[in-house]
Amino acid sequence: MTKLPHNHGNRNERDIMEHLPAENEIAGVSEAMKQLGDPSRLRIFWLLCHCEECVVNIAAIVGMTSPAVSHHLRLLKGSGLIVSRRDGKEMYYRTADTELAQALHLIIEKIGKITCPQEEGTEQLRTIRSIHSLMTENLQKRYTIEELSRTYLINTAALKSLFKSVYGMPIAAYMKRYRIEKAAQLLQDTDDSIAHIASSVGYESQSKFTAAFKDVMKMLPTDYRRQHM
Repeated sequence: MTKLPHNHGNRNERDIMEHLPAENEIAGVSEAMKQLGDPSRLRIFWLLCHCEECVVNIAAIVGMTSPAVSHHLRLLKGSGLIVSRRDGKEMYYRTADTELAQALHLIIEKIGKITCPQEEGTEQLRTIRSIHSLMTENLQKRYTIEELSRTYLINTAALKSLFKSVYGMPIAAYMKRYRIEKAAQLLQDTDDSIAHIASSVGYESQSKFTAAFKDVMKMLPTDYRRQHM
């Protein structure tokens, strides 16, 4: 037991010193806290405490590019705060089922006075997620709000409002970004022509695809592919 240089009459010092964690015992907590020191990374971690999502969706929800989100996900995964699974070509991420991750989730909400999503409205939430799956699983098909409303028996106003509350932006803006993010992945991962990629993500006109790509990614598809070869 270390003898303290000064005696201030604190009777519990010995007990505290006996329970002081060693550096190797506290290292995991320190690493986790360090990773959550970045506001963007903290938001992503909080998001994944409540849902499992792919990179493209996370990027759309938090308003970042997919490469930036991927960087944050690598750091969070390296610190053990999140886990991933592969489904086909898609990777999905969620918070790790660890005591540390769950404790940090609660601390974030308590300190930030953030309301945790409630179980209320789970049926509507399931409907919105089903609509999202329908639209994103076949990007060559474009659905109107009226079609979705009739198919899922939800009025158009509620559909638009709930979708925005769950995914962070209006349906049209979300799907535009989702299509372009998918196209960006294909430009990096395949040798397919730009016309073929445009068609595969729902653009019959290559000129409209190029304009949309430039609007979202701030560069032409040809320049993007060249930079990521």
